[in-house]
Amino acid sequence: MTDHTTATHTLPKTISVQDLTTFCDDYLSASAFKDYAPNGLQVDGGRPVQRIVTGVTACEALIDAAIAADADTIMVHHGYFWKGEPAPITGMKGQRIRKLMQHGISMIGYHLPLDAHPVVGNNAKLADALNMTITGALYPNESHPVGNIATCTPQSADNLIAQITQALGRAPLHISGNNNKQIERVGICTGGAQDMIEQAATMGCDAFISGEISERTTHIARELGIDYFACGHHATERGGIQALGEVIAEQFGLPVMFIDIDNPA
Repeated sequence: MTDHTTATHTLPKTISVQDLTTFCDDYLSASAFKDYAPNGLQVDGGRPVQRIVTGVTACEALIDAAIAADADTIMVHHGYFWKGEPAPITGMKGQRIRKLMQHGISMIGYHLPLDAHPVVGNNAKLADALNMTITGALYPNESHPVGNIATCTPQSADNLIAQITQALGRAPLHISGNNNKQIERVGICTGGAQDMIEQAATMGCDAFISGEISERTTHIARELGIDYFACGHHATERGGIQALGEVIAEQFGLPVMFIDIDNPA
C-alpha cells in the first residue's frame, strides 16, 4: 500500500524590509528629528526579512559577522551617508556596501531617534543600567530631547565610577569638578555629546555622563564645577540597539541577534 501522507513544513516567519522600517520609523518617531544621516532603510538587499543582526556601527566586521550568521538584515545606530562625507561609493565605503549587496543584506540605521527614545533609547537604557531615573530634558524646549536629566541616590564620584564600570565593563575617565560633593542630579547624553556639559551645568546638574571627551572638556568641568564621566562612545550606545532588537523580536517573532564589535573609543 502506497503511503500518500504529505509531510508538512512550517515556513519561517518573514516580513518585508519596508514593513520593518515603517514599524521602526513610527516606534522611534524618526520623522521628528533633524539628523546628521538618513534614518531608516539605507541599503535594500532585496530579500524578505527572516533573520536580523543588530550592532552599534555598520563596520565591515559587523557585516562579516552578519554574513556568517546568515542574516538578511542589519540594524545599527551608526549607519551610512553622513552629512559632509564624500558621495562616491568607493574605497572603504564601497567595500562595505558591495558586501551588503552581494549577500542580499539590507541595512537599517537610526541615530538621534535611538538616542532619544524614552524606553529603548541609549540615554534611557544607560540610566536604567546605573539605577537612575530620567526626570526631564537637558534642553527643556525640545519635544524629543536628545539629552536628559536623571536623578539617583546621592553618592560619591567613586561609587558612580564603580557602577559605571560594572554596567559597561570598562572604567570611565573621570574629571572632578564639583569639589567632591555628593552626586544626585546627572545630565546624560551618550556618544559624542561632551559639549552638552555646559548645558548640564546650567541646568544644575552635579555631574554629566557622555561617551567621549575633548581637551576642552576638562577645563569646562573644572571651571563650571561639574563632574564629568567619559564612558566610551561605543560602550554607552550598545543598550539602545539591543533594546530595539528585543522589541522587534517580540513584535514580529523573528530571530534578532546583537553582535558586539569591540571598540575602545
